[in-house]
Amino acid sequence: MSTRDLYVQDPGDPVWKVPASGAARFSWDYDDGRDRLLALYQKGKDKQWDATLRIDWDLEVDPQDPLGTPDESMSLYGTRYWDKMTEKDRGDLRRHYTSWQFSQFLHGEQGAMVCAARIVESVPDLDAKFYSATQTMDEARHAEIYGRFLQEKIGMLYPINDNLQSLLSDTLKDSRWDMPYLGMQVLIEGLALAAFGMIRDTTTKPLPKQILAYVMQDEARHVAFGRMALRDYYKQLTDAELREREEFVIEGCYLMRDRLRGLEVLENFGIPPKEAAEFTENSEFLHLFRKLLFSRIVPCVKDIGLWGERLQRAYVDMGVFEMGDSNLDLLMAEDEELAEKLDAERFAAEEEARTAEVAAAIAQGAAND
Repeated sequence: MSTRDLYVQDPGDPVWKVPASGAARFSWDYDDGRDRLLALYQKGKDKQWDATLRIDWDLEVDPQDPLGTPDESMSLYGTRYWDKMTEKDRGDLRRHYTSWQFSQFLHGEQGAMVCAARIVESVPDLDAKFYSATQTMDEARHAEIYGRFLQEKIGMLYPINDNLQSLLSDTLKDSRWDMPYLGMQVLIEGLALAAFGMIRDTTTKPLPKQILAYVMQDEARHVAFGRMALRDYYKQLTDAELREREEFVIEGCYLMRDRLRGLEVLENFGIPPKEAAEFTENSEFLHLFRKLLFSRIVPCVKDIGLWGERLQRAYVDMGVFEMGDSNLDLLMAEDEELAEKLDAERFAAEEEARTAEVAAAIAQGAAND
């Protein structure tokens, strides 16, 4: 079956063409480069993994309850529409919400792959090109994983959200070499990490937990890469140049905040657009989710040197200003540790099962003797 047959809404033209501008930059300086960035490049090489082998794709997923998250997480909960729904209707709604969320993850990962390739092309420093090449592979793996999960386990996809597509377009069209870093590494990746983390920590289902934990292990390196590169570069910019980038961040953050409502799902269930918007705005769970989504972005923006008065006011307006003091390094370290812990638990259980199987076979052989 074609992927296009799984879309609940027409995704439009099968190929989205974004006009590219800017220069491809070669560097003839083959010196060692920056120690921190080369260490991250080495880590990127060491941490490559095969999604076919590391993830247990044999795990079953119930399409009517793919994540096991509480009913309160759906913005229709508590409304008259929810009260009229049968259990099957509510299962369909859970399936659609999961499809919408993971479809945006999938489209975002393809965007990240294209942006990482653009960084390889346009960044002037060879050490940054080296690392971006490993990230391009990481993002390809993530797109592979989310695509497989949606096709094989959920059986349904949603088109890319308009606001995410707009931010990707703005990021890719800009001719300045640092903009794919800022748009992708800081904004879209930061948003994705927070969204992945909230689902990873609340899902009761083993397959999505594996997927999100392992993807987040990679993404922690990507955000670290963006911070290193932009922190060094932005120290050299004029106040006017910094303001231009702050304007881009402000617009991008508002776009992403408004993107995270899943109105497409509610409208697909026949909810009038105005009511759908009201339900999402009144959802306590969505308010918490929205706030947590900026837990990775705000401290990163502050860390790289974009912290002008207008940007601070925007974060106050969004209710996330205090997150500028969050310990981003600690959050990233926890992401890596959780993936390693999950690996250790899985492989220990598998080893125990194999040992028991061997012991049973030996006992059976002795009994037959």
